[in-house]
Amino acid sequence: MMIFLLLLFSYITFHLYKLIFQNRAHSCCYMLHYECYKGTEDRMLNTETCAKIVMRNKNLGLQEYRFLLQTIVSSGLGEETYGPRNVLEGREATPVLTDSLSEFDDIAFDTLDALFAKTKISPTDIDILVVNVSLFSPEPSLTSRVVNRYKMREDIKTFNISGMGCSASIVAIDLVQQLFKSHSKALAIVVSTESIAPNWYCGKERSMILSNCLFRSGGCSMLLTNNGSLKGKAVMKLNQLVRTHLGANDEAYNCCIQMEDKLGHEGFLLTKGLTKAAAIAFKLNLRVLVPKILPLKDLLRYVLHTYRRKKAKGGVAPSLEAAGEGLNMKAGIQHFCIHPGGRSVIDGVGKSLGLNDYDLEPSRMALHRFGNTSAGGLWYVLGYMEAKKRLKRGDRIFMIGFGAGFKCNNCVWEVTRDLGDGNVWGDCIASYPLPPLNVSPFLEKFSWINDEGRTDVDLTSAFNKV
Repeated sequence: MMIFLLLLFSYITFHLYKLIFQNRAHSCCYMLHYECYKGTEDRMLNTETCAKIVMRNKNLGLQEYRFLLQTIVSSGLGEETYGPRNVLEGREATPVLTDSLSEFDDIAFDTLDALFAKTKISPTDIDILVVNVSLFSPEPSLTSRVVNRYKMREDIKTFNISGMGCSASIVAIDLVQQLFKSHSKALAIVVSTESIAPNWYCGKERSMILSNCLFRSGGCSMLLTNNGSLKGKAVMKLNQLVRTHLGANDEAYNCCIQMEDKLGHEGFLLTKGLTKAAAIAFKLNLRVLVPKILPLKDLLRYVLHTYRRKKAKGGVAPSLEAAGEGLNMKAGIQHFCIHPGGRSVIDGVGKSLGLNDYDLEPSRMALHRFGNTSAGGLWYVLGYMEAKKRLKRGDRIFMIGFGAGFKCNNCVWEVTRDLGDGNVWGDCIASYPLPPLNVSPFLEKFSWINDEGRTDVDLTSAFNKV
């Protein structure tokens, strides 16, 4: 009887251990490869091209031109970002369905072709497919479009995510990680991009014109797995991921929203409440994430600092710069991958976490070279780090993303081997980082807009002389 009980106990113990071990193994998330999209030269939005696009909008007057000039000069964008074909061809006011589909095809199929070629993985081996495009959801779905193009298996699990904003790629990765818990030895692809073609704003509301100044065409495809046998081929392992959602707060919900202006022009509204919402969401996210990544002594120091600050200052208005005050994130993180949503976002997060110019360089340069590519933006920042050969085995990367809703989605990756692929930055990385410009090309060519005494009447003739 005793022998039987011992055998039974051993059997149960073995299977419990096996179950726990398998669950842990299945929930691991490794990145095998990622590919960012790079547009063609005929789609570059340089100074002259931007001026032509602006001049086509007959709703704008002198004050709007001055606002646009001020915004683009301070945006941090360079002259080599990419726009959709319909905008370059002068059809931004009258987009058609094929404009949206061709924009998606260019980005998704270009990056996926490269992904399959470099990893030697066949499209028929993919078990899970997630596509995130916030502002475009056709029928059939975009995932179906990918499945049809690559003739993927009939049992593939597909998920089409829309409306998640600039941090949607982290949402997609979180979905994959959760699916890995119930799908062993799986291969998953995430296609992360945005639809700019049908969403160019043609009105005059300043808070909606901002999107035209910042958002550009771009995207990324990623190959993920929980198959332990492929661990040696991985470039990174996902350590932590935390999502924070402020949708219940009306001010946060409305600070970044798609809508029509008073004249019926559809666009994307960005209000002054955005930075406040970002500060609150970022702070709440850090409260959950930080204890999982920082050493105990740094956590205790942060708790003590927070207590003293509350006692000394009482309630203060939230700000992005102060959201991480007192934290020493460098105690557990080597690299900071901040969503290149705009110069103020990058600088605000940098000040909040006590980062220096070296830490912020990848995000600033990604913003300059590719602009705000929405959900794809984080991966251009990561690509910069890799092209600069900064990423060494064991390094940890803190990815910080903000998105409409309002959301703050952050994660931490661990580099599993030294990385140095030139990727999408290969042909220009030697010229980066760029030195500070004394005068922006836009200000150099269009500073006359700010001349005193100028009126709306002589704008057209002045532009034609440029």
